[in-house]
Amino acid sequence: MSRPSPANRGPAAAAKNRAAILRAARTLFTERGYRVPLSVIAREAGVGQGVMYRHFGSRLELAFAVFEEHFAELEAIAADRGPETFARLWQHLVDLTVDRLAFVELAVDARTERPEYDGEARLRALLSPALVRAQAAGRVPAHLDVDDVVLLQRMLYGIAVTAPDAQEARAGVSQMLGLVGLDTPQRQ
Repeated sequence: MSRPSPANRGPAAAAKNRAAILRAARTLFTERGYRVPLSVIAREAGVGQGVMYRHFGSRLELAFAVFEEHFAELEAIAADRGPETFARLWQHLVDLTVDRLAFVELAVDARTERPEYDGEARLRALLSPALVRAQAAGRVPAHLDVDDVVLLQRMLYGIAVTAPDAQEARAGVSQMLGLVGLDTPQRQ
């Protein structure tokens, strides 16, 4: 005797399905990058592709939902007004850039597909006041401005995406940051 298949719960499962899709996307974007097939994300989430597309009409929409968490993390760090805030913000941004390359790939795609996307402006707004406070406290070289910091973050991405493995990426990032006087601790 075969078991009956579960009834389609329709809208009742929507919140659960959305959460499962976001969890799967977060994991797979981190492990395999921004271009991971959406069918793989749907399978990992335990939903059909149709369900996924009802929640997220495109890769970019899904990535925005996943990576909005990263901005929330950066905003939480930036809310602290102490002189160490920039160091903590910078460390988190370095970690996101090196460990979650899809974070930067999203921003690159957003520039072409959604010109109104304000990710870089939001990042600059988070970094600027913290950078000024850190410089006033003598913790960051005075010659750096927010444009330099954003450029460094882009350079970090280049190092991370071309390194053969995470250890080499971290070593290259550390070396580059040492050259500009903006060291960050290497994660073990």
